[in-house]
Amino acid sequence: MVFKFPFLKKLFSHLPHLPKSKGSEAAPEEAEMRDEPSATSPASQPPPPPPRDLGLVDLDADHSLFALYTLRRRQSTQPVSQPYVRLEADAFAPNALERERDRLKKALTAAANARLSKAMPKKPKEAKEEEDAPPPPVLDALPWIYVSNDKLSAWMLVFPPVGEGRELDQELMDHALKDSGVTFGLDEALLVRIPKDKERYFKLFCAARGRPAVDGENGKVIERFARKVEKHFQVDEYDRVDYTNLNLVQNVGKGDEICTLVPPTQGQPGKNVLGQELPAKDGRKAQLPKGSNTEISEDGLSLIASQAGNVEFTGRTFQVKPVMEIDGDVDYSTGNINFLGDVHIQGDVCSGFLVRAMGNIHIDGVVSGGSVEAGGDLVVAKGILGGEQTTIRVHRNIFAKYLENCRVYVRENLQTDCIINSEVFSDGTVEVNSGRGTIMGGRVWAARKIVAKIVGSRSEVATQITLGGLPCSDSEREELLEQLARQEEELKKIELQPESPGKAGRITRARMKLSGDRMRLEQLERDLASLRDSMKKQGSGRMECGIVYPGTEITIGEAMLRVRHETQQCIAALIAGEVHLT
Repeated sequence: MVFKFPFLKKLFSHLPHLPKSKGSEAAPEEAEMRDEPSATSPASQPPPPPPRDLGLVDLDADHSLFALYTLRRRQSTQPVSQPYVRLEADAFAPNALERERDRLKKALTAAANARLSKAMPKKPKEAKEEEDAPPPPVLDALPWIYVSNDKLSAWMLVFPPVGEGRELDQELMDHALKDSGVTFGLDEALLVRIPKDKERYFKLFCAARGRPAVDGENGKVIERFARKVEKHFQVDEYDRVDYTNLNLVQNVGKGDEICTLVPPTQGQPGKNVLGQELPAKDGRKAQLPKGSNTEISEDGLSLIASQAGNVEFTGRTFQVKPVMEIDGDVDYSTGNINFLGDVHIQGDVCSGFLVRAMGNIHIDGVVSGGSVEAGGDLVVAKGILGGEQTTIRVHRNIFAKYLENCRVYVRENLQTDCIINSEVFSDGTVEVNSGRGTIMGGRVWAARKIVAKIVGSRSEVATQITLGGLPCSDSEREELLEQLARQEEELKKIELQPESPGKAGRITRARMKLSGDRMRLEQLERDLASLRDSMKKQGSGRMECGIVYPGTEITIGEAMLRVRHETQQCIAALIAGEVHLT
C-alpha cells in the first residue's frame, strides 16, 4: 500500500479491513490457506460472480477518501461508517450511468485530495521536529456537491470535521448548495435528516433532482380500412373455391369515415437542478392521406368518403373508386363498358362486347366470348368461356372458376379450378390446385411458379408449360412488332395509291400512328431490359403437380423436356441447364 503522505503509514497499519492495493502481497498464512483445498468444497465450478453494479464507484485502497476516513476514526469517539459512493441507477439512462460514474470518480478524487491536503499539511523540510511543527488543523465539516453531466441531479458527500471543527448542520449544507448553484428539486426531507444520520459522512446522497423535459407525442392516423386487402379463399368439402365471395371490395358509403387523425401533444418543458429551463419539442402533426373522392371533416380530424364506392390505398393516399353497377348482362342493352372506377356486373359478359375498367371488375356470371380489361383485379364467379376474339388483360390478379378456349394476360397471379385449351401468360404464379385442378391443352406460361393437381390428360393432348422470363411483356412486344409490320405495310399501300384530296391526310395519320407505336416499342424494350436484370436474381421458375401425363412439354429458359411417362407427385425445375422431374 502506497500513501501520498509517508507519515500516514502508521495510521493505516492497524486497519486489516481496508482493501489492499494492486501491488500488495498476501500474508504467508493467507497464501497457505488459499493453496490448501477445502475438504467441504464441491467438485463443481464455483458459482459465477454477481453482476457488476454500474453505479458503485470502485475506489483503490490508497485513495484519499480512505485516508480521511482513518483520520476521522482516530479523532472521533463515535463509530464511523466506511466510505460508500454509489449513484442510483434510476437517475440516469442505462447507457449514461457508466460514463457518469467515471466522471464522478475523477471529481471526487480531486475533492478528496484537496481536503486531505488541508487536513494533514506537509511539514517544511527545514523545520525542526517539535519546535516548528504546525499546529493541528481545525476544519469544519464540508458538504461537497456534485452536479451530474445532464444537470438533472445533484449529489452530496460530506467530509467530516477535522480536529475541533464544526459538525455538519443545516447551515453548512445550505451554503454548499447555494455556492454550487443548486436551487431546484431539493429533497428537503433528506436535507433535514442528513445532519442527524449516523452515516452522514463519506456517503453519497442524492440531494436534488430536476424535472426532465418531455417531448410531445407525434400525431397519428387511425385507419378504418386496410391498406392491402387480403384474399380469403373459402373452400367447401369438395375442395371447391367460392369465387363469388373473395372479399376483395371494401365498400364505403357517402359520408362514412375512412380514417381518424389523432392530434399531436405539446411537449412539457423541464428544469434542471440549477434552475435553468429545459425546452421540449412539440409532437409533429400527422397528415390525413386524402385522395380522390374523399374530403376532410370540418374539425379536420377525419377523412370521409365524398361518394359511395370502393376504398383503396394507392401508396400514399386513400381514394374512393366509384362502383358501376350493371344489373344484368353486358349485351346490346348496355353496349361496351368503359369506366374509370370499379365495375360490378351481376350477369354475364356476352360475346362481342368489351368491359374495360381502371379499377376492379367483378362478374357474377360468365365471360362468354367477350373481352375484359381491368386495371385492378378480375373476379369471374362462374368462369371464362372464350372464343377466337376473347382476350383477358388484367393488371393485377385473376380469380375465375375456370378458363376455357381463351387468351389471358395477367401481371400478377392467377387462381382458378381448371384451364382447358387456353393460352395463359402470367408474370407471377398460376395456381390450379382447387376443384379439379387440371391444366389440359393450350399453353401456360408463368414467370415464377405453376401449381396444379393434373397437367395434361390420359389421351396425351398437347399441353405446353413454360416457366421463367417475362410472359406478359414479351407477348406484348411480339404483338406490337406484328402491329408495326401491318402499319408499315398499310402505309406503303397508301403511298402507292393515286393522288387524291384525302391521300395526304391518310398518310399523315398513318405515320403518326406508326411513330407512336414505335415510341411504345422503344419504351417497352427499355422496361424489358431492366426487368430482365431483376429476373436474373430471381432465378428460373418451377412447376409442382400431382400428376403429369405424356404429351406435356415443359420449357424452362432454353431447356425443354417432353414427358414420356406418367409421373406423380413431381416437381419440374432447371438443374444444371436441363429440365428435371423429381
